[in-house]
Amino acid sequence: MSRPLNDQPLQKKLKFKFNAQSYALIIALILIVLIFGILTGGEFLSSRNLSNLFAQMTVIAVLAIGMTLVIVAGHIDLSVGSLAGLTGGIAAILQVWFGWGTIWVVLAAVAAGALLGLWQGWWVAYRAVPAFIVTLGGMLIFRGILIGISQGQTVAPLNDGFKAIANSHMPYSIGYILAIAGAGLLFFSAWRNQHKRQQLGLVTDNPVKIYGKLLVYSLLILLLTYMLNRYNGIPVPLLIVIFSGGLFIFISNKTSFGRYIYAIGGNEEAAALSGINIKRHTLSVFVLMGALAGVAGVILTSRLNAASVSAGEMYELDAIAACVIGGTSLMGGRGNVVGAIIGALIMASIDNGMSMMNIETFWQSIVKGLILIVAVWIDISSKKQSSAA
Repeated sequence: MSRPLNDQPLQKKLKFKFNAQSYALIIALILIVLIFGILTGGEFLSSRNLSNLFAQMTVIAVLAIGMTLVIVAGHIDLSVGSLAGLTGGIAAILQVWFGWGTIWVVLAAVAAGALLGLWQGWWVAYRAVPAFIVTLGGMLIFRGILIGISQGQTVAPLNDGFKAIANSHMPYSIGYILAIAGAGLLFFSAWRNQHKRQQLGLVTDNPVKIYGKLLVYSLLILLLTYMLNRYNGIPVPLLIVIFSGGLFIFISNKTSFGRYIYAIGGNEEAAALSGINIKRHTLSVFVLMGALAGVAGVILTSRLNAASVSAGEMYELDAIAACVIGGTSLMGGRGNVVGAIIGALIMASIDNGMSMMNIETFWQSIVKGLILIVAVWIDISSKKQSSAA
């Protein structure tokens, strides 16, 4: 069979489109940083502010990591803010009122989040109730439970060990060791991927391009580590985000479970005909989301050194917005964890920068809402172009 004449131009077109989508977020983030850096006289780029910025974005980033898989699977979770507030409240109550140790209350919060995620997933997967309705009900239920068990009180203060989860920093030397190890891991992963492709007889990319790009990433990692070390070091919550992100990147890209989730979101009927257990995988996605909500609740409560009945309000919308800004399609089947984390960083940067400029709070909501609408419009437009091609 003869090869189509237009095959090569099509490959170049797809490659260009992929590169444009890959780098659009990074370019947008750089522009936001530069604009706020100029408008704040460089204060936005100070080591202290960067440290605070990364600490602020961690809760939304953790929620966005789990939300990515939920949306990729073709669902939505409107309860994550209330669930984070409830699990954080459970942790605070167990420690302040009952004297539990830090490790046990953290485990209890994550387990409670996973169990409540299991409950919601059961309704969605095995009782065919739309996720929108189940999680909307869960948002109200979890907020009500939090008010009930806390008796409407702010539960505080927490032990020093618990406060350290979100308010401590890594020693400078360990920060540099972790940065170098992370850069080395990037190069090893790229080399291993290229080696596997060679063994399978597949086409490999230009080594200069691959390792040159990784060299730039590594330099950025070291520069960021240097900037953070100029203040107090790398915030521990940032390491939690990096670990959670790395784990879920591995799950989504390197496991059959991750591939099945993308298949379910892309075409559920075809996935079922392929033998994928739709119900079990849908249930698992909500369990993972619940566990991450528990992690987010612990970080939030630790950072505030208190649990209140309003903790986590509207966080679900910020998490969804971070995913959409990061390229996750609300129609399912497409999205990635890295994009969601960058989306959370963009959202936090907008809040942080506008606050430093003393811009009224309502403008922050307006700007984030407009960005969300534009992000969804771009997603829909790109899908239309893909179908037309």
